[in-house]
Amino acid sequence: MNELVRIGIVSISDRASSGVYEDKGLPALQDWLGRALRNPIQFEARLIPDERPLIAQTLRELVDTLNCDLVLTTGGTGPALRDVTPEATLDVADKEMPGFGEQMRQISLRFVPTAILSRQVAVIRAKALIINLPGQPKAIAETLEGLKSSDGETLVPGIFAAVPYCVDLIGGPYLETREEMVKAFRPKSAQRPQSSP
Repeated sequence: MNELVRIGIVSISDRASSGVYEDKGLPALQDWLGRALRNPIQFEARLIPDERPLIAQTLRELVDTLNCDLVLTTGGTGPALRDVTPEATLDVADKEMPGFGEQMRQISLRFVPTAILSRQVAVIRAKALIINLPGQPKAIAETLEGLKSSDGETLVPGIFAAVPYCVDLIGGPYLETREEMVKAFRPKSAQRPQSSP
């Protein structure tokens, strides 16, 4: 039986949070995670404006009060004056995990030169992994899943391949992925027999 995983999903946007346009980040995250993970998922979703203290408070609540194992944010990672998601994420960090941001930029640079402007970070707070993702649903899927050739072979690994083992190492639940979407990488010593679906 797969373990329950609590996942916080946070969409950060002044305009979407005030109803100027429909938020697409939360549905994209929920859809992708629902298809990629074999674990039962309890989502905690938040739609908030680009306010640094509020973003930090939301991340603390999701980890410290609601015991989320994984928190994914979308939006607010560019160079614009109101883009403060990385700063707010670092405000709550116990440890930085720079490899996630580096890999996301590597993937996005395959598509657009402006990916160099993205400032996503990933951190650990207590026993939770917090990752900033891009704002567009297509870019969210690309960075999580990676790039595949037309015959399905992985060209560039997505960041989610490393998430389950990271969650293991910080004391979270054992995450199992659907390998046709993303194959979790763990050293042989950390692998468990796959549970039945």
